[in-house]
Amino acid sequence: MLLSIKSFDNRNRTSSSLRSSLKRGWQLAVCQLSLLILVQFSLFPQQENSAASDIQKRLNLIDRQISQLKARLEEEARKEKSLLSTLETIRLKRRVLQTEIDALNLRQNMARRELSDLNKKIEATRISLQKEKEAVEKTLVTLYKFGRLDFMHFFLKANDLEVFLRESKNLTFLARYQGEAISTYLNTIKELEKLQQEVKAKQAEIDSLLREAASKQQDLLQQETMSQQLLAQIKKDKKAHEQMMAELKSSSDEMQRLLKRLQNQEIALPSPFIPLNERKGKLPWPISGKVITRFGPEKNPRFKTTIINNGLEIAPGGKDKTIKAVHGGRVVYADYFQGYGNLLIIDHGLSYYTLYGHCSTFLVKPGDVIQPGQAIALVGDSDSLKGECLYFELRYKTRALDPLPWLSRR
Repeated sequence: MLLSIKSFDNRNRTSSSLRSSLKRGWQLAVCQLSLLILVQFSLFPQQENSAASDIQKRLNLIDRQISQLKARLEEEARKEKSLLSTLETIRLKRRVLQTEIDALNLRQNMARRELSDLNKKIEATRISLQKEKEAVEKTLVTLYKFGRLDFMHFFLKANDLEVFLRESKNLTFLARYQGEAISTYLNTIKELEKLQQEVKAKQAEIDSLLREAASKQQDLLQQETMSQQLLAQIKKDKKAHEQMMAELKSSSDEMQRLLKRLQNQEIALPSPFIPLNERKGKLPWPISGKVITRFGPEKNPRFKTTIINNGLEIAPGGKDKTIKAVHGGRVVYADYFQGYGNLLIIDHGLSYYTLYGHCSTFLVKPGDVIQPGQAIALVGDSDSLKGECLYFELRYKTRALDPLPWLSRR
């Protein structure tokens, strides 16, 4: 009788120990699952996906711009060489380089985001690895303890076969859990090693992008130096100056022909609209800044030559480079025009037009209806002999008008 009681106590202690071990095993498994879910949602928040998508959209836009600029470069290469075409070729190369630098900077930002995500994954994986290591250690200790039991003695002393079968199932489950825990632990180690290799590769990618950006920055400086040297030659060399004046006169004649063609195109403007001629003296300035070239004849003090300016050149003041429409109308031209650079023409109805030259980027396209004060382009230096500025003209039919009396006083 004493032996039966002792055996019964042993079974109770064994069963209690096993239940306690299994409980701890389940708690660890639930903890790991919760941790993995938490890591998954914390590493891939919706706003980060959205930010990455925005960067990719900007990259796609920049890549299209680079393709367009390179196409323009090929077009310029097919033209007969002139000072204006040479200046435009240099400017296009500068634009390509600057745009490529912008793309490289965006790719660096994207790579740094990905590197940050990888580092977060590594940290989370290390935490998970530590938890799994603890689970494996506890499981092995538990199995070691049960492995020391005399199963034959246990079977002979068990008064209830159901108890023995239940305990055997638990031991089988525990052995299976041990295999899964060890397998998970080893897989996590492999995942950590893989993430560490990805971090090295991503850092190498960032370093490569930095080197490429620095190289293109040097190329950009060389192109800017070439542009400055050519402009200096035009200012100092009489032959080059006269050649430039002849090319600008040719461009002006071509502009007259373009405006004649535009006059024959009827456009529909929203009704009602205020005619531009009723706003004389009240038109807003297309950009804030200093007038560096005035309307009318301009005499070169060095070579004593005279050129007729059909508009104003305005150097932007401050950081705002946005060009705004002085009056409502419809865009009838938005393209490169030799001598004017990137040129935008707005038809205001009743044969009135405004021209915006030397732009860097258009914000509208042909056919767009424009509201007074709407942003239409950004200031640039395309075909400009005076650096970054806006060339602004006001035309009635094909006749150039002095814009100053039309603009509001300031």
